[in-house]
Amino acid sequence: MSDTLDGLLVVALEQAVAAPLCSSRLAEAGARVIKIEGPGGDFARHYDGVAHGESAYFVWINRGKESVTLDLKTPEDQALMGRLMGRADIFIQNLGPGVASRLGFGADDWRTKRPDLIACDISGYGESGDYAAMKAYDLLVQAESGLASITGTAEGMGRVGVSVCDIAAGLNAYGAILEAVIRRARTGEGAGIKVSLFDGMADWLTVPLLHFDYGGKAPQRVGLHHASIAPYGAYAYAGGEVLVAIQNDREWATFAKMVLEKEALAADARFATNIARVKNRPALDAEIGQVFATLDRGAVVDRLAAANIAYGMINEIGGLSTHPQLRRVTVETPTGPVDMPAPPTLWQGLPAQPGPVPAPGQHTDAIRREFSD
Repeated sequence: MSDTLDGLLVVALEQAVAAPLCSSRLAEAGARVIKIEGPGGDFARHYDGVAHGESAYFVWINRGKESVTLDLKTPEDQALMGRLMGRADIFIQNLGPGVASRLGFGADDWRTKRPDLIACDISGYGESGDYAAMKAYDLLVQAESGLASITGTAEGMGRVGVSVCDIAAGLNAYGAILEAVIRRARTGEGAGIKVSLFDGMADWLTVPLLHFDYGGKAPQRVGLHHASIAPYGAYAYAGGEVLVAIQNDREWATFAKMVLEKEALAADARFATNIARVKNRPALDAEIGQVFATLDRGAVVDRLAAANIAYGMINEIGGLSTHPQLRRVTVETPTGPVDMPAPPTLWQGLPAQPGPVPAPGQHTDAIRREFSD
């Protein structure tokens, strides 16, 4: 683990994915993270039981934290939470709309008491407007934001296969908190940070939105193809499929000459520019498919590599499990070690080693003693 945030105390009143992802990144940067769970525990502990009985979601984003079980409806635990808040450098919460405030732990109120506190609220749709009081989960926001409408095939919409709205919000919160830490070191002032799942996904959807607002038409669902670049997608060869990615007209000319061995296509008016290729995608795909159907995997890869054209094979998750580029770490959990993808950053070329995943309330007694007054 990095020691960059060593000495900072994070109190996380969190559940599910977005806030736990944010606080897990802070833990791996060296901060001390105290995770507050209700008497039933973070419900993400019970999403599944695939990792020795532990939830895959939970072990992924709760490494290196201390778990404290509190019933914040009781005076005793409210008082302990207040003492934790009094010493926290960073406070993160993503309870349902208004819940933290009703419990007495609204970020804005605590920022009034402690101007040096960095407080981050993560919500579904923000804290104002018609949707502020609505519950929001990842798939709901995928639908509300329009993401689902451009995901899938011509036959139907699809869900992005991971919790992309939660992940975006968690990483947005992490980045904003790091900015606030730098600012506090310079000025001594904390910050009030508001992050929502919807805002994060709207930002990610800027390109499709601009196509609609200024071009009059949203991108169509095209499956394993790019909506606005061609050829950029999956093409069948004799025995499988390969993803090909052409980024500019120069690469297209090389592809036509060296891979398709049809140099005349480079100057064909239907395909000479990316705009033309997208407009004439069916004809373009037919030209590529006709050639690729005569080639096996080895021949396709050889031609693409010789032409220096970007390509990738289409793996299932089993392919990821054995992928030569996959870095793994072993993380201790209450029921045994779990091998999982390593944290995505390297420091001085070295991987981080996350701390263990806590059992529910594992650190409650120790925290009660430490924060007894």
